[in-house]
Amino acid sequence: MAEKIKIIECPRDAMQGIKDFIPTEKKVQYIQSLLRCGFDTIDFGSFVSPKAIPQMVDTAEVLSKLDLSTTESKLLAIIANVRGANDAVQHNEIDYLGYPFSISENFQMRNTHKTIAQSVETLQEILNLADKANKEVVAYLSMGFGNPYGDPWNVEIVGEWTEKLSHMGVKILSLSDTVGTSNPETINYLYSNLIPKYPDIEFGAHLHTTPTTWYEKVDAAYKAGCRRFDGAIQGFGGCPMAKDELTGNMPTERMLSYFTTAKADTNIKTMSFEASHNEATKIFTKYH
Repeated sequence: MAEKIKIIECPRDAMQGIKDFIPTEKKVQYIQSLLRCGFDTIDFGSFVSPKAIPQMVDTAEVLSKLDLSTTESKLLAIIANVRGANDAVQHNEIDYLGYPFSISENFQMRNTHKTIAQSVETLQEILNLADKANKEVVAYLSMGFGNPYGDPWNVEIVGEWTEKLSHMGVKILSLSDTVGTSNPETINYLYSNLIPKYPDIEFGAHLHTTPTTWYEKVDAAYKAGCRRFDGAIQGFGGCPMAKDELTGNMPTERMLSYFTTAKADTNIKTMSFEASHNEATKIFTKYH
């Protein structure tokens, strides 16, 4: 039997850095097309400050217009603080709250205006809120593969934070290659050591990449035991803090071709995916 792979499609990540406002109806149309593809989860929007990310100001409205009656995909919303978590848990349709937890002090301050110590407190409150609202938290260990700021980083630090987050009750932990700094050796080392050590945690890979390095990154994570992968069609988006404009999200179509060759089961419906791929081209070439 083919091994099951969870693909998390991230239209939110693809759209959030675009300066021109994408009309709500266009977002709904695109996300609706993704809901037909068979993705495990859609990272569809975020409840964050409109000043920080103006593109996501209509997340609640987008959600209200989605038809979820025939999809099996779950919905994930990104939040950066307790206020955002409180907003997100009001919506029954949302299954997951995604919280970016950086092990780089510099990036945590840039991203959420908090120190790492404050971020630990915030994450604990979010875990408590999610628990009461019957939702799960996906913690993103951002800068998980290194950082460009000179903050301390090594595989031991990643291991220590995994241990702490495990004790706090995190059940899904996605190691995030925020600025494309990962290399296959580090990816392989981290997953092959952490996955057996923490059997209660579902590890994911949120990898950013250049067009020429995607294969080696997916290959390293998969061979080390990772079975949960984030992507965005055509690699749109990525972190605005990444200085290299070629660094974007992991292209979903590339991952799908990899897993087809590996004979793994992604549950993706080919025709529906092609339709979404075409929809993405229309939206992102117009508004990018």
